[in-house]
Amino acid sequence: MTRVPRRFALDRGLSARMVLTVFLLGLVYVAFIAVLIAVGVSPVLVVAIAGGLLAAQYWFSDRIALYATGGRIVSPAQEPRLHGVVDRLCALSDLPKPVVAVADTDLPNAFATGRTPKRAVVCVTTGLLRRLEVDELEGVLSHELSHVAHRDVAVMTVASFLGVLAGLVTRFGLYSGMAGGFGRSDGGDGGDGGDGGDDDEDSGALVVLVVVVVSAAVYALSFLLTRALSRYRELAADRSGAILTGQPAALAAALTKVTGEISRIPTRDLRAAEPFNAFFFAPALANGVSLSSLFSTHPPLDARLAQLARLAAQFGEPAQFGEPAQFGDPGSSVTRVVR
Repeated sequence: MTRVPRRFALDRGLSARMVLTVFLLGLVYVAFIAVLIAVGVSPVLVVAIAGGLLAAQYWFSDRIALYATGGRIVSPAQEPRLHGVVDRLCALSDLPKPVVAVADTDLPNAFATGRTPKRAVVCVTTGLLRRLEVDELEGVLSHELSHVAHRDVAVMTVASFLGVLAGLVTRFGLYSGMAGGFGRSDGGDGGDGGDGGDDDEDSGALVVLVVVVVSAAVYALSFLLTRALSRYRELAADRSGAILTGQPAALAAALTKVTGEISRIPTRDLRAAEPFNAFFFAPALANGVSLSSLFSTHPPLDARLAQLARLAAQFGEPAQFGEPAQFGDPGSSVTRVVR
């Protein structure tokens, strides 16, 4: 019998990538603030807004996530099966039990959030609970608890902050530029001091333009860095979760089933859920090519299944995990072939 460790396995690769991502984002963040101050934005205003947003996002990330997804905290009496699985996994991994929540939506998915293991929340959807067997649900929750144990949830919360801030500055800059006409004069005949007024308007438009361009560049850089970290952390959570439970086949079955079922969810619902993809067990993507598919928060399904198949082989249970034949086809189904 394969010996299952009592804690989530340490992932040095994930730890190194988290440190590198935070370091690089910190450099970009400092440069971003320096540019804002250089073009005349008040340093006090910059620090106050940035600090306030960061503190709110870090300290209240669990409440914000539950509010945004419609999650509600449930008791063991309300969801005994869900709490039973969480209790077993926490006992196995020696983790504090997180707050358990359920979101009333048919979209089959789950996510974890919270700044520390003691302040963590694990939320699953009613669509996931309805579709998965107990061993598959255990695989999904072991994946989510791995995020909590490795603290990459908190790192992703901080890492995504810079992109949010840069996006807000870009939007405000564009609104400011449009409201001010980007330096457009009123067309008066000017008098004494008229040229000076035009110069002031031109310099103001230049400041707005610089802020917008720099903010857009910062947003792009933070976007790419957080996406790269997100893809790796999903593979790390799959690996750690499967090692903890010793059942990579169950996790692979859940992953395949969830991915196939997501393709049947109405496009409108998928697009509403896309902003939370970085925290979901499987990405909620609408059909077709989009930025979400080109710069995905998750690695390809076949890469995740291949990793789980290698783990199954190491456990002495050679397995071949197949994808649904055609996502969205009525005849597509979960394929789990164990040899």
